[in-house]
Amino acid sequence: MQPATTCLGYGLGLRSEYYKEILEHRPPVDWFEVLSENYLVEGGKALYYLDAIGEHYPLVMHGVSLSIGGPHALDLDYLQRLKQLAARVQPQWISDHLCWSRGNAHQLHDLLPLPYSEESLQHVAARVRQVQDVLERPLVLENVSSYLRTANDQFSEWEFIAALSELSGCELLLDVNNVYVSARNHGFDAWDFIRALPVQRIRQIHLAGHSDYGDYVVDTHDQPVCDPVWQLYQRTLTHLGPVATMIERDDHYPPFSELLAELHKARALGEAALQGRTPCA
Repeated sequence: MQPATTCLGYGLGLRSEYYKEILEHRPPVDWFEVLSENYLVEGGKALYYLDAIGEHYPLVMHGVSLSIGGPHALDLDYLQRLKQLAARVQPQWISDHLCWSRGNAHQLHDLLPLPYSEESLQHVAARVRQVQDVLERPLVLENVSSYLRTANDQFSEWEFIAALSELSGCELLLDVNNVYVSARNHGFDAWDFIRALPVQRIRQIHLAGHSDYGDYVVDTHDQPVCDPVWQLYQRTLTHLGPVATMIERDDHYPPFSELLAELHKARALGEAALQGRTPCA
């Protein structure tokens, strides 16, 4: 399988709101993450901008439709189109979410948590191996935010993720904000989660904002990164060493300069956490 680049540095999610600004000003961003489903088309402006931006920046593909934990058969047509897009984009890696998101016929447009059982583990591991065989590269899977759990879990979420990576060979996208959100909602220690993951498998980090309602937290990706998530991120990098990091924003889009300021903060915190070690970029 094709290996991924070890560390790309500090990136942003590529959103159509910023296409023209990126091409006109070539901002100091190390790489961009693209939402795969936005580009599974035959032509048009989206692919034009994708190609143009890809000439100047490394790209990573990130999907929301794989439904790796679902009960239905994997969508092989979707996987082939994903592979064709990868041939065009030449991404550093391809990621999706450790969840299920589709019924037998329809996308549910939500990232739903899995039961953390032995049966579920074997089911997902087999499906990951199938996806990797089609894509001919490791699949990178992201931990999702969750708001409920099944009654008969046999693993903690972090135990399940570590076991899945060992069984399937998949790599991991560690969303630090999602860990924080789930920890608040379920009452566990976010650091217990992060320090239990296999360090050598973590390919990428996400940072994002959320909405805090006091008794519960919702992963909305429409706010700046909050101070507790920044603190958890810096502690995480001290533990992991250099890992490619990006800022996600999916709604309430601010001026691009504000995203660059957040990215600058991530870089500064990363450099402070990695003092005396080989930097990420």
